[in-house]
Amino acid sequence: MRTLQPSEWIAQRTAHERRVEPWIAPRLLRASQGLKHPVDDFLFEYYPHRPSLLKRWHPGLGVVLLGDEAECYLGVPAYRAERNGVTAVPLPDKRKSFLEWLCAFLGSTIDRAPFFGCHGLHEWAMVYKSEEIRYASQPLRLSLVEITAVVDSLSVRCSHYDAFRFFTPEARPLNRLQPRRETSPQLEQPGCLHANMDLYKWAFKLAPWCPSDLIADTFELARDIRELDMRASPYDLSTFGYTAVPIETPEGRAEYEKSQRAFAERARPLRRRLMNLCQNLLAGNN
Repeated sequence: MRTLQPSEWIAQRTAHERRVEPWIAPRLLRASQGLKHPVDDFLFEYYPHRPSLLKRWHPGLGVVLLGDEAECYLGVPAYRAERNGVTAVPLPDKRKSFLEWLCAFLGSTIDRAPFFGCHGLHEWAMVYKSEEIRYASQPLRLSLVEITAVVDSLSVRCSHYDAFRFFTPEARPLNRLQPRRETSPQLEQPGCLHANMDLYKWAFKLAPWCPSDLIADTFELARDIRELDMRASPYDLSTFGYTAVPIETPEGRAEYEKSQRAFAERARPLRRRLMNLCQNLLAGNN
């Protein structure tokens, strides 16, 4: 166990709260006004983690918070009194099977070769030959006929089930892969934007044992990826200040792949940290 004096952990908590406030405050303001943002709201809706939980600071595995001030954590699930302070409880036995699955899942993804040739067609496949637009509040920057032509002219190769499941029925047979929930461990690959966004989901599921700096790092990565995701989509986001990444052109696809590679580099150490945390949690539970 590592101990933190009140001056140390309160400073860390304050720094975390200041870091996440620019992400949280606009979301809460928009919600109070009934407004939507296609990029910034996504992480709070697709991943159902409340802003208040993102703001809550956790020291992580094996840390004891000293001082009377730490007693506020005794009202937070999965914390207990320890010596002269407060720490997270040991991993419950009922979580062990999930940790074993997640550790293997992250490990197999790390070892798999990345693929950078999908060109972000998943968002296009979600409106392919359909009058029902997934994000109906956002105008399209191309007509449905033009979107169909783009999808038909390019190879669709989406490996991520949670993107593929939103494909239109007409688009699904075009995908070179047919991912299912149960085949995700065999198909997840580190070049996939959605796989790297999901690191935020896994980090959040590991709270309070996952330190909040890692949760914030994965959130920031996911938010940046979401921006590229929507800029490369067939939607027009110019009213929000975003310029399109026109993957319907060779130049746009090259720009997309360059960013995709950069995100994969950012994701690699975060995925490794999450896997190491799973291993440490499992080792401490045996």
